[in-house]
Amino acid sequence: MASAILSEELECPVCLDIYTDPVMLRCGHNFCRVCIDRVLDSQEGSAGYSCPECRERFRDRPGLQTNIALRNIAGRFRSTQPDHGEVGVHCTYCVDSPVPAVMSCLHCDTSMCDKHLRFHSKAPEHVLCAPTTSPETRKCSVHKEILKYYCTEDSACVCVSCTLAGEHRGHQVETLQEASEEKKKKLRNDLQTLMAETEEAEKRVQSLEECRRKAQEKAAGEAERVTALFRDLRRRLEELEKRVLSDIMRRVQCYDDIIRQLEIKKEELSRKMRHIEELCHMTDPLTVLQEPHTGDLCDTEDRHDKQLHDGGDLDVAGISHTLHTGLAEIMFGVTGGISVQPADILLDVTTASNLVHISDDRKTASWLPAEQNRPETAERFQDWSQVLSSRSFSSGRHYWEVYVGRSVSWRVGMCYPSIARRGGQSGIGCNNKSWGLDREGNQYSVRHDSEVIELPDGIPSDRVRIYLDYEAGQISFYALCDPIRHLHTFTATFTEPLHAGLWVGEGCIKISGGGQRV
Repeated sequence: MASAILSEELECPVCLDIYTDPVMLRCGHNFCRVCIDRVLDSQEGSAGYSCPECRERFRDRPGLQTNIALRNIAGRFRSTQPDHGEVGVHCTYCVDSPVPAVMSCLHCDTSMCDKHLRFHSKAPEHVLCAPTTSPETRKCSVHKEILKYYCTEDSACVCVSCTLAGEHRGHQVETLQEASEEKKKKLRNDLQTLMAETEEAEKRVQSLEECRRKAQEKAAGEAERVTALFRDLRRRLEELEKRVLSDIMRRVQCYDDIIRQLEIKKEELSRKMRHIEELCHMTDPLTVLQEPHTGDLCDTEDRHDKQLHDGGDLDVAGISHTLHTGLAEIMFGVTGGISVQPADILLDVTTASNLVHISDDRKTASWLPAEQNRPETAERFQDWSQVLSSRSFSSGRHYWEVYVGRSVSWRVGMCYPSIARRGGQSGIGCNNKSWGLDREGNQYSVRHDSEVIELPDGIPSDRVRIYLDYEAGQISFYALCDPIRHLHTFTATFTEPLHAGLWVGEGCIKISGGGQRV
């Protein structure tokens, strides 16, 4: 009785079945979510929406709030009730009160409890099965006989008549039990395969989660590095902006200085003019002749004109030079100066010419007027006072610096290890296997494959930097003045590792530092 009352309270007013995913309207009435959605959909386009239970109207489609407590109660109640269909089949012979059946007979179309099952016929044609209210599903739809066999050719359950005179005559058949066991075997194999695939998928998920964790950690560090980089870039750009604007204003202020000088000149000229006029009006010739000569004013005018031309005109080229060199310095800091670790470059004595002395720390190369008595080998330069580094570079971004001091004859650059070691073509920049920056007297130039490009101005520094970006195929030269000045960039597709190279024409040059971008 109590169960029936509870069942009535848990019935949806629309489908009259136990609530499934119950939701509540603002008026307080509950419905299955699917049921009330169907009702509200049918009310689309009408004057409004209304509750199917109390008819309360809503101008807009009401929101649906899940009734968690009611959903839990309905779920527990449903789990205590017998399912419709197979469970809940009653004995056909117990007419006084319903007694649950334990078996059904497909031949008799009856269901029996334990008591009546003991007296049921044991004849072979009486096939017993689990209690069912739909025995027709276990009989042939054509011959109305019990399904006892399985046709492997047509993948269908068949009766005896189907195998003897029906459409399955002559086909390969098995008993239902044999076919069922065979299918179970295949299903178990499929299950094992699915379990293995599931396990593999789980391993992949775990592996990917670990990769994601590491990527997140790395990304956090990289994001912090990039943030610091852009913070530094903004600071440098602001400083460069102030410097360039100050340079512009300084050049404009030159007008004020020249105007002041010209005002002074005007006053001086006026004073001289008045004095000359006075002399011109004098009647005493002795006084006129004894007055000192005023002098030629052309030099003064030329000086002011030259000052006006040199200082007063706005030097756009000079401003652009300041801007470009500042930007080059900043960009070099980005490409060559971020995350740099020391990378020692040592000179390889086995490649040094007999006219070159290598210091004990293998950092300095000095020119000698007389040859040393080193053995002649295939690695040693014979006709140029050159030396290569022992280390080579076949990837990444690297730079190294050279202190040239007061030497007026030197050459620095990068070389393939296959560069010739004798003959005029073995010099750095005199072949297609090397790139160099050199100085001869007051002339600076860069060279590759015997092609020489003279640099327009001298290098206002006693230190130069060579920057290598192997993947990008670039070798760049910089003067380490303030600000850093970009001299030239070679572009090529590198096919061999690259060594640092030095040529000493006089004095000595020294490797003062180096680094690599990691």
